[in-house]
Amino acid sequence: QLQLVESGGGLVQPGGSLRLSCAASAFLLADYAVGWLRQAPGKESEEIVCINKEGGVTSYVDFVKDRFTISRDSAKNTVYLQLNNLKPEDTGVYSCGIRTDVPPVLRTCAIAKNYWGKGTPVTVSS
Repeated sequence: QLQLVESGGGLVQPGGSLRLSCAASAFLLADYAVGWLRQAPGKESEEIVCINKEGGVTSYVDFVKDRFTISRDSAKNTVYLQLNNLKPEDTGVYSCGIRTDVPPVLRTCAIAKNYWGKGTPVTVSS
């Protein structure tokens, strides 16, 4: 059964760092573009960054370019999101996602994701 599991969230002080992981079971994550979604309290969820199968990165919000880094390790079947210089407004639930119902050639960052994991919570507070 297709499954994405996020981990690595937690409570961190402003200015701190976290590394989030997105692990896949029963399929190869390397065959998909993978996006990270953030659901902040009281706000609409938004996809903030995506990494394609070749490692190319698409950022959907400006702050990602300065403070967050997405990467993938095919040997570990995992995608990471490194969060640096965290701010209180970064608080939220972070989920990873893929598009499951298209052929491999269309599994790019340009296509909306239709399957998201349950997420890992991040709280930035002093």
